[in-house]
Amino acid sequence: MAPESTVHVVRDAEALQALAHPIRVRALEALREPASAAEVARRIRQPRQKVNYHLKQLEQAGLVERTGERRTGNFVETLYRAAASSFVVSPEVTWADPRRARVLGSQLSLGELVRLGERLQSDAVALLDRAAFEGETIASASVGAEIRFRSEADRAAFLSEYLSAVGRLVDRFAAPEGEPYRLMVAAYPDLGTQEHAR
Repeated sequence: MAPESTVHVVRDAEALQALAHPIRVRALEALREPASAAEVARRIRQPRQKVNYHLKQLEQAGLVERTGERRTGNFVETLYRAAASSFVVSPEVTWADPRRARVLGSQLSLGELVRLGERLQSDAVALLDRAAFEGETIASASVGAEIRFRSEADRAAFLSEYLSAVGRLVDRFAAPEGEPYRLMVAAYPDLGTQEHAR
């Protein structure tokens, strides 16, 4: 049975290192359904001994799990499966400087932006898997826009009105029952502008 459209967020250096090898990435793709090392080796056209080594590394990093055993002739094969249908890397893996953690704790709106960005990436990948592997048509919408403000006062007024308008829409259409949707709203400085590109 293939894993559901789940996403494993890689947050530690060991798992990131395990993902760095192309054979391991291909092995994870081959393990959407339980398979033995021999089956994975045939699917990705690599020697079984080499695949065995890489599966052990993936298992040690928590990216692959054992799902049982199967007897083939006189041999008992271990069956493996990927821990999730997809994997994304959290930016936290490469954050060694403690100043980031301090800013996330002190600038609450910026911290929420970072968390929402990671959640959006993870959810989008899971939805992509549902469309790709389960044939589902995903009802979604996204809007990207650039706006310039003449002053800080204009910016503050826009953000206040913007959030108020979104709140009214949520209040108007939110129902106690029905299919749940996630709404993410964000506004932040455009990194492509000259003053932020340095």
